[in-house]
Amino acid sequence: MNSHSTPHTSAAVPPARRALLRTAVTGAAALGVGLAVTSPASAAPSVSRPRPTTPAEALRELAAGNRRWRAHHQRHPHESPAVRQALTAGQHPFAIVLGCVDSRVPPELVLDQGLGDLLTVRSAGEVLDEAVLGSIAYGVLELAVPLILVLGHQSCGAVRAAVEADESGRPLPAHIQYLADRIRPAIDHSQEGDARVDATIDANIRLVRSQLAAEPDLAAQVNAGRLAVVGARYELDSQLVHHIG
Repeated sequence: MNSHSTPHTSAAVPPARRALLRTAVTGAAALGVGLAVTSPASAAPSVSRPRPTTPAEALRELAAGNRRWRAHHQRHPHESPAVRQALTAGQHPFAIVLGCVDSRVPPELVLDQGLGDLLTVRSAGEVLDEAVLGSIAYGVLELAVPLILVLGHQSCGAVRAAVEADESGRPLPAHIQYLADRIRPAIDHSQEGDARVDATIDANIRLVRSQLAAEPDLAAQVNAGRLAVVGARYELDSQLVHHIG
């Protein structure tokens, strides 16, 4: 995919958080490269199969799952009666996926994961609000999840709506304007037409990832090596999930 220039987003992050942000984003970007790498499938799942416990292990598992999805070799893991019964005692997800509400990008399917594997939070355009932030913090601080994946996607309608509203100056109806306002700082004005929308999709993923990495409680986990915050994008045409640095 061609690279696009993106707007500078550090102004959206309070100055006191920038040192933590640099550390968090650098570590996440290094780990995120693994999402686009073909990796061998892991052993067949079972009730007792160990969950990934580090950011790198979690990324490798998601990469393997997306590879299975693209090859039409999905396992639909962890759906058996035994797993369902075991999960009544508690949950131990290994990744948090913040994704869009788009019906074409269900994280459990495109990453080929099952019950108890992912803590999934979805909002149009991956927009953050207090409920989303609280849900993510719960996964990290209470469930010790080692990875947050911000998963945007090709042809995002929320991003297109934000770009078109910015260009026209006309407000969007009801609460949709709230979404556009949150996406607006990511709009890439160096591009035009569909290229602007596509570049803004990537820029918005980076913006949301940066905002999450700057949250003090999350940044502390990143600095301790217990968490990575990674941006990624799902391509509708190829079904590939790849890293957005």
